[in-house]
Amino acid sequence: MIDFQNVSFTYGAMEGQYPVRAVSDVSFTIERGTHVALIGRNGSGKSTIARLMNGLLLPDEGLVTMNGKRTDDDRNIYEIRRECAMVFQNPDNQIIGTTVKDDVAFGPSNLGLSRDEIWARVDASLELTGLFDLKERAPHELSGGQKQKLAIASILAMRPDCLVLDEATAMLDPEARHEVMALVRRLKKEEKLTVVQITHHMEEALLADLVYVISDGRIAFYGTPAEVFNQVERVKQKGLDVPTHLEIAHLIHQETRVPFDSNELIHFDGAVRYVRGALNSIHIPQEEKLSQEAAMSDSSNEQVARESGDISEVIKVVHLSYTYDTEGLSVLPALDDVSLQVKRGEILGLVGHTGSGKSTLIQHFNGLIRAKKGKVVVLDRDLSDKKQVSGIRRHVGLLFQYPEDQLFEETVALDIAFAPKQQKKRPDEVERAVLRAAKRLGITDILDRSPFELSGGQRRRVAIAGVLAAETEILILDEPAAGLDPRGRDDLFRDLLTLTKEGVTLVIVSHDMEMMTRYSDRILVMNEGKVAGVGTPFEITQDEQFLKNVHLETPPSKRFLDQFSDLVPQKEKIACFCPLDVKNALLNAVKGLSVGGITHG
Repeated sequence: MIDFQNVSFTYGAMEGQYPVRAVSDVSFTIERGTHVALIGRNGSGKSTIARLMNGLLLPDEGLVTMNGKRTDDDRNIYEIRRECAMVFQNPDNQIIGTTVKDDVAFGPSNLGLSRDEIWARVDASLELTGLFDLKERAPHELSGGQKQKLAIASILAMRPDCLVLDEATAMLDPEARHEVMALVRRLKKEEKLTVVQITHHMEEALLADLVYVISDGRIAFYGTPAEVFNQVERVKQKGLDVPTHLEIAHLIHQETRVPFDSNELIHFDGAVRYVRGALNSIHIPQEEKLSQEAAMSDSSNEQVARESGDISEVIKVVHLSYTYDTEGLSVLPALDDVSLQVKRGEILGLVGHTGSGKSTLIQHFNGLIRAKKGKVVVLDRDLSDKKQVSGIRRHVGLLFQYPEDQLFEETVALDIAFAPKQQKKRPDEVERAVLRAAKRLGITDILDRSPFELSGGQRRRVAIAGVLAAETEILILDEPAAGLDPRGRDDLFRDLLTLTKEGVTLVIVSHDMEMMTRYSDRILVMNEGKVAGVGTPFEITQDEQFLKNVHLETPPSKRFLDQFSDLVPQKEKIACFCPLDVKNALLNAVKGLSVGGITHG
């Protein structure tokens, strides 16, 4: 289906900039009907490779063929793009119709098909993606997951042979992500579709037939998911993660040296079976067990709270309700009687399914949306007073869900400098703020580049740096880690933790329960515009049925530990939110020790 022969690509130099080599001497073949995952760090060349597949970009060197057709032959380009279709990270960039059915009809209409054939394809694609009952709906009224399905339906109506997904699930909540991936698997099986998927969700890469690890524009290594992810250290050296259950199994292997079957370990149930068998092999002499237990008798498994000398409220919301007006003069409820408080210096995680009201809520915190019913007080300013709104924005930074929409300057450095300049800071203060923010986000080497020629993950880093450079008292981040590679995500959260030590208050919106449980002081759960629950990560994750009801996932580490309730009877007393925590808890339980010494991420 796809063949790369010694392909290289360099983004051309713009004024005052140097050329950037994105892909270097890449050769590989993708067989028809296979599902291939491309994983790698932001800026590694994944998206460039994807765009080379269907002629959106043409190689500087080498040859790309799609279905036997050369992409550099102008006579082939339209047929190639019909056969190899792309779905991007942000579905809004691909939706142009006024109704769902019109949007799906756009592609086949451009193929010059008859009216009957067009509408037959529209109905078939909507049935396949589960959107048939919504075909008269306006696209802007759909949830994020439904919009992504609409983008896929619009592609399917053109009957492609190959589907390229470029971080197509990055912005979706867990339920919507599972639905999209189930659709992709069904398309591969029933429609014999070739699927090329770029993803930072390693659990999605497990579903592929082959996984290619991309690094510095080259293929570092590749193989089946089992062959790739059982090379745990090698994968991590490339700034990536391995699935949580597999990492836990490897940590147990390092302790017990019990051999494993890599094809079994790649599956959740297989990893559980391996770990249970490996733990059964551990035998501790009674005298050693007693001495170890005595040594650990004073250990505590409670997470140490972040030290803070000031616990005053910086955000207070009282009985806030909000509705959006729609074109038909009807109202769309977004928030319903929401009340909450945020303390100075804390990290509040805000979670919930797509459309639960999270983004509407945080836009009240800096006056982008003014309270119509209820009260919002930020830093002792009542934001129902219009005069207070302009002043509060100097103290509250907000990063939107699609931060690339916040970029507009010629270079990265100028973009980051915009907010400090608006604050009337001296030139030396602006420069210091820019360099400090760029260093935090690891982008000092791209300050002279245009933000519009960067990868999606790099643009996200630039946008975050632009907000950090304002050095505000409160920082609100809407899905800051979406689209970031695992190492970049972890580095970002560690850097954000350092901000709280400087007195900054963080409100982070995310679908990633694992990250929220590791780093948040408290988690507030939104569901259908209401506060469904609020508490510590430990409190929020205790009831698996509650998480299901609000369309969230149990963090992978906790879900794995829950399989060993017979070995860890105190599991309800410990909060294990990273693989190392789980390993320690399991080994301590087997050795007859109190379940202490938990590292908490």
